[in-house]
Amino acid sequence: KGVEAATGSLGHGLPIANGIALANRILDKNTRVFVLMSDGECNEGSIWEAAMAAPNFKLDNLYAIIDKNNFQQTGSNKEIMNVGNLKDKWSSFGWHTVELDGHNIQELYNFFKESKKIDKPKAIIANTIKGKGFSFSENNNDWHHNRLTQVKYDLAIKELNCKDS
Repeated sequence: KGVEAATGSLGHGLPIANGIALANRILDKNTRVFVLMSDGECNEGSIWEAAMAAPNFKLDNLYAIIDKNNFQQTGSNKEIMNVGNLKDKWSSFGWHTVELDGHNIQELYNFFKESKKIDKPKAIIANTIKGKGFSFSENNNDWHHNRLTQVKYDLAIKELNCKDS
């Protein structure tokens, strides 16, 4: 419930979110629309078309959360297509843009709580580390499409200091 579309890395999430945000505004629904995407996904042209459209339609109920871990499916962003300074790019399209620690839940919560009165679409560049906290996957792009074995699961639980429940 609440997940209207799962779009993968094809760049369609933001255009769909634009449509949902616009429809909700037209229907006078007091809702916020969130789209999660990756920095690698920002290589897609449909992202930038939607980024340009959102401020044009005054979609102040729209939040784009960009997971900036500097990787995409087959390598680093610098190797494949460097997207440069994402904060400057999103801001230049008319978005209220912030860079936050994507692992800091309190920082993210505070932004979402305080940003309701901002009259623009909001873009959060969430700086993250791929696989953070696990010795076998941290900053290891092989885990973009890997499977968790029982051995790796047990190691992950140990590294998290958790009890398997």
